[in-house]
Amino acid sequence: MRDPAAPSLPAPAVSSLADFHPAPGTMASGEEDGTVEEKENNNKKKTKSTLATIWLTSYNIVMTVGWLVLALAMIRFYVQKGSHRGLYRSIARTLKFFQTFALVEVGHCAIGIVKTSVIVTGVQVCSRLFMVWFITNGIRQVQNEESVILFLVVWTVTEITRYSYYTFSLLNHLPYFIKWARYNLFIILYPLGVVGELFTIYAALPFVRRSGLYSMRLPNKYNVSFDYYYCLIIVMLSYIPLFPQLYFHMLRQRRKVLHGEVIVEKDD
Repeated sequence: MRDPAAPSLPAPAVSSLADFHPAPGTMASGEEDGTVEEKENNNKKKTKSTLATIWLTSYNIVMTVGWLVLALAMIRFYVQKGSHRGLYRSIARTLKFFQTFALVEVGHCAIGIVKTSVIVTGVQVCSRLFMVWFITNGIRQVQNEESVILFLVVWTVTEITRYSYYTFSLLNHLPYFIKWARYNLFIILYPLGVVGELFTIYAALPFVRRSGLYSMRLPNKYNVSFDYYYCLIIVMLSYIPLFPQLYFHMLRQRRKVLHGEVIVEKDD
């Protein structure tokens, strides 16, 4: 990010030869001061850039390891139990921690160390948090649905691939198979993840309607009515315009990256 241009000042009128020809050493001193200031600014920029790279690398390593831990926990549970029933509850704490920690990515965009849209990143992260906190965590009756396991598996594979891609890119040692996985696996995983999320929300609708979960009925002291049942229906309908945009965006990114063109990376 380049610094904004300094405001130009009007040139002083030349009233004498002394004004036109500065005293010996004056120009050299000014040039030295300017050079020193420029070097200091460059050093500050390099320091900020280095610190940002160290932080982003550390963050992506932690998130890669976190999702790997989740993957191993799911595999171990299924091997031991031979069933998916109870799997969500066994990994819920770890899942909630690492998925909530992803809110940091919105901060990365807000302060400018990652060049992508705050709104896009915020929507993507918050949609995941909604599924975790207000669907699977808030409605226990759906935790053993096959659709929950479907989107959990998709999320886990996607996030391991995504965060490892960012980590190796920051370290300037990106293996081709990770690059390939990043821009090919989503072709199948994204639609499967959407199917899992939609079927989970759909499975939650009867329980929400019967219990009135998170709903507010009139009359109340706030004089506000809110029906979580219809809110979930609206959320499901929102997938119709949003999913194609994100999916085709990734397809465009895939074509550019696999053809070796330079692009601005955006979180998916």
